[in-house]
Amino acid sequence: MKTLNSADVDIKYWLALLRIEGVGCKTFASLIEEHSPEEIFTATETELLGWGIKKTIIEAIIQFDWSLVDYDLQWLAQPNNDVLKITHPLYPEALKEIYDPPPLLFIRGNSQVLSYPQVAIVGSRNPSALGSKTAFDFAFALSQYGFAITSGLALGIDATAHQGALSAGGYTIAVVGTGLDRVYPAKNKELALEIINTGVMISEFPLGTMAKASNFPQRNRLISGLCQGLLVVEAAQKSGSLITARLALEQNREVFAIPGSIYSPLSRGCNAMIREGAKLVETPQDIIDELSQYKQRINFLRTEPEQSLLDLEQQTLLNLVMFSPTSIDDLVESSAQSVESIAAQLFMLELQGYIEAITGGCYIRVK
Repeated sequence: MKTLNSADVDIKYWLALLRIEGVGCKTFASLIEEHSPEEIFTATETELLGWGIKKTIIEAIIQFDWSLVDYDLQWLAQPNNDVLKITHPLYPEALKEIYDPPPLLFIRGNSQVLSYPQVAIVGSRNPSALGSKTAFDFAFALSQYGFAITSGLALGIDATAHQGALSAGGYTIAVVGTGLDRVYPAKNKELALEIINTGVMISEFPLGTMAKASNFPQRNRLISGLCQGLLVVEAAQKSGSLITARLALEQNREVFAIPGSIYSPLSRGCNAMIREGAKLVETPQDIIDELSQYKQRINFLRTEPEQSLLDLEQQTLLNLVMFSPTSIDDLVESSAQSVESIAAQLFMLELQGYIEAITGGCYIRVK
């Protein structure tokens, strides 16, 4: 489902700033603290220098190739494609908590899935038969319970976890290390299409970004940042999965590991993690018990709203109210409606039990 964000008049400036060499997540955040991306691209060179922007970045801004953004906008015009600014209400709250959240998230599929409680499942690209079965079974069971399954679309454990969630009729989120106009690895193209149909693929990388080794550790912090808990199924002692697990610990996420034979190289990473404090799990119920605080939220998500009771305008607004506090200012920005119109609709949604008012002039969705 497309969000209103892709129609924002200033989105082209956000997309352009993302493509400026030397502007990473932290620099982007610093730049927009004082000035919007539109102001940055319409300012004079003297003004940019006065704002303390580096000369190399100023040169890149002045010489920017706007045809790149034209390509982005053409991609965004296609069904199921979107982009979320970090200021948008649908941008995942969990990602805002990490050290360097991406300013933009490119999306293919249903962005609403990003608001679901998530368990990330990662592991070896060359798992054993038992490891593959374990990943599939855990993803299947956790999906049936109501968790969305997050992984990285890689071969091996990642792909099997996505397949387990899909087989359960659940939701799965693929976080990738390329632009969303391509699928890597190519072997997972059909799987990617399945994910888009019911779940969502996301990337922080601009369209056209090729697969590079340095992209994947960067991608991994989003896998861990999005989830409430992370499960490592099989991992060697030096692997990307262990990097993801350590990032999850730094981000205060629950980390789980499947124990294995002391003679198996694929178990050494998990066994080492358990020694370092990861929770040993043997069944999906072990994870469910540890993440029991999300049961109420999952139950709300399982309750399908009686959409026939809502008109299109009310349903559109309801889709923008999160299961975390959402302010009227956020709703005004994302819906382009007046405060008076939104207030009237919120009143009706509250009467019908879809949302609740909380302190601070905010609302939360309850079903």
